Amino acid sequence: MTVKNIIIAAIVGLMAYFTWTTFSQPGVSDLEGDFKEDAFLRNENNTGPVVRVYAVSVSDTLWAAMEQYGKMMPHNKYGNTKVYFFEKGEAPNDLKLEDDNFDRVYQASCLARFEKDAMGKEVFTRYPFK
Repeated sequence: MTVKNIIIAAIVGLMAYFTWTTFSQPGVSDLEGDFKEDAFLRNENNTGPVVRVYAVSVSDTLWAAMEQYGKMMPHNKYGNTKVYFFEKGEAPNDLKLEDDNFDRVYQASCLARFEKDAMGKEVFTRYPFK
């Protein structure tokens, strides 16, 4: 083998490794809890803070999995991402951008909220409504 072939083989090997690691990263579907995104709302502001609100239903109260799910959601610099977790079949279909992001009727079935604020601070809050 020539030096040229060894360099080409090394480059091809590195590219294959980088491709494999890129596509084998864990995702939301790898988490336990049977997460289902029931509603999503994003403001139309592309020049300022982007606000995202999610309503997600879960089959079990796996707090660590819920927090990890929230951390996997998209977030923009100076934006705000909120993920509300609900019992299976009890999540709202309509969300709002105001402070109360969903109708109070659904408040009793809300298990937790994950929020990542404009400065990147993450807060996971369990709700004791039950």
